[in-house]
Amino acid sequence: MTANTPPNRCRIVLIAPPSVEPSKVEAALAGGDVASLILPAEGTDETSFQVFAEKVASAARAAGVAVVVAGDTRVAGRIHADGIHIEGNKAELGEAVERYQERMMVGVGGAKTRDDALELGEERPDYIFFGRFGYDNKPEPHSRNLSLGQWWAEMIEIPCIVMAGSDIASVEAVGATGAEFVALSAAVFGEGVDPREAVARANALLDETAPRFED
Repeated sequence: MTANTPPNRCRIVLIAPPSVEPSKVEAALAGGDVASLILPAEGTDETSFQVFAEKVASAARAAGVAVVVAGDTRVAGRIHADGIHIEGNKAELGEAVERYQERMMVGVGGAKTRDDALELGEERPDYIFFGRFGYDNKPEPHSRNLSLGQWWAEMIEIPCIVMAGSDIASVEAVGATGAEFVALSAAVFGEGVDPREAVARANALLDETAPRFED
């Protein structure tokens, strides 16, 4: 694997809300392979969120990491994000796919059941996310997210992201599902955690344990 050749297994997606210091995001990006960075507004006012997003997007671009803005298409446009994330609304997702997908990724989250996921999948998003921003507060991933991720990865071609837990070792359980991506937030940006070391360890664990995808 080289800097220009991503690993052929489950890859890391970082979830960085505005409560995270931009310097921590930059440190995390220096820890090894990261596929993309999702920025949820988390109720922050638009101006503050845009300032935060601009800072971390600059660091992400320098690292060759795609930036996805969750829930605010105006901020996504202003910072020239690589994608937008829609949460659990099929009509809103369909509109976003129609308006934006030619020039940026459009992803979706919020599915709690297989039927939810299939309904959202009908709109052909670029990815589906199993989990909830800010709810990775237990060491292990939520069992429902693991189950949905494994089922989706086996049945559907659209890539999926599965939320890991607050323990970096939880990437192993997500990787084992066959999901294309594992989302990390608290395990990297939590109090007392070294973001760079956390991403490096996550990549090492995935290198050791995650199944390889077919070319």
